[in-house]
Amino acid sequence: MLSFRSASTRMVNSSRAMTECLEAALGAGDTDCDLVLFAASIGHDYAELARTARELAPSARVVGASCCGIVGSEGVSESMKDLAVMTVRGRDELAVAHIDGVHGHNARDKAIELAELLRAANPGITMVNLLGPGIDTDNYALIAGIESVLGSEVTIFGATSSDNMRGLVNYQVVDERVAEHTAWAVGFADPTLRVDTQATHGFVAVGEPLEVTRAEENRILELNGKPAWQEYTSRLGLPADATCGDSIPVGALAEQLPDELAAEFGNDHILRVVTSRDTDGAMHYATGIEPGTKLWLTVRDEDRIFGDLDRMMTQMVERAGDRWETVAVFHADCLARGRFLLNRVMKEELVGRMQFPLSKGGAVPPWLGMYGFGEFARLGGRNTYQNYTTAIYAIQRARGD
Repeated sequence: MLSFRSASTRMVNSSRAMTECLEAALGAGDTDCDLVLFAASIGHDYAELARTARELAPSARVVGASCCGIVGSEGVSESMKDLAVMTVRGRDELAVAHIDGVHGHNARDKAIELAELLRAANPGITMVNLLGPGIDTDNYALIAGIESVLGSEVTIFGATSSDNMRGLVNYQVVDERVAEHTAWAVGFADPTLRVDTQATHGFVAVGEPLEVTRAEENRILELNGKPAWQEYTSRLGLPADATCGDSIPVGALAEQLPDELAAEFGNDHILRVVTSRDTDGAMHYATGIEPGTKLWLTVRDEDRIFGDLDRMMTQMVERAGDRWETVAVFHADCLARGRFLLNRVMKEELVGRMQFPLSKGGAVPPWLGMYGFGEFARLGGRNTYQNYTTAIYAIQRARGD
């Protein structure tokens, strides 16, 4: 039976930060475990974090990611030196796998390889925590590849790694390896557990849509018959030499949802982010995209951001009822929903409103949250990739088990 513990800190020294988190989570004299997952802001030394985790937990596999800030059971932080850790014990009900060289053009084949490694390690997997690179990846292809091996009934949850919203470089960590185009996955095979996932964004589509007139895989080459980046930044009121870091806070793109999904989602559109662009004006989209697709610009609606989050948390609590107890929470939030979108007080209130409903006796469950470039969560009963959302993944055990 899997057991979870978490801790978070803001500390300049990477080794001391990992030591503090593992000792806080597990106890100073008993830091060994079977799995260490971590999210760390871009100012940390990722090799040092991994090395320290391996020293303090020699039995553990270690996986991690760069991010733009963290959320732990202690609260939210967005410094350059944040670290959040989740530890897991229960080796027989875990599987860890990774694949290197993941890009948009090969994402499905790479995901098949990843899923086959997971299945070989543990055929009883019922849920997968997936971490993908945040730049130049077709995230729907990642989902499709995993589902082709493990089946669509296996819930995929997780995030894509990020930097400090510059769209320049992001890192993935496996054991003591630090890479830029790696995807890792953790499979959970504890039959007493389930994961409940849901996401929400609270943005509103506005104006006339842009039409994708030329595209290749996950690269948008033209919008409205013009070089994509030029047309996109023009509509945003930005110069053509603007960076992705300039566009991310204001440039969420929206795809219209079918009516039945819109009703469940509480919004007519699902959002996408642009995390990279080429010198010829091509934009790297977060998923594959077809010519003819219409994309709307969006504006944030603070009332909807908070109202939709409250609705989502109410629905999650109702689904759990008296039958299911939340034993851990994994959480992915878009980096633009942090300090780049909301001021400190509002951001802390938003985190409080997602944590309080899942708390018991005032205690927040073990919690590993990160501000990344994108989020995996179910929509319409299907594994889905989204951007600009708050996505909650509640690991739940039937009461009495």
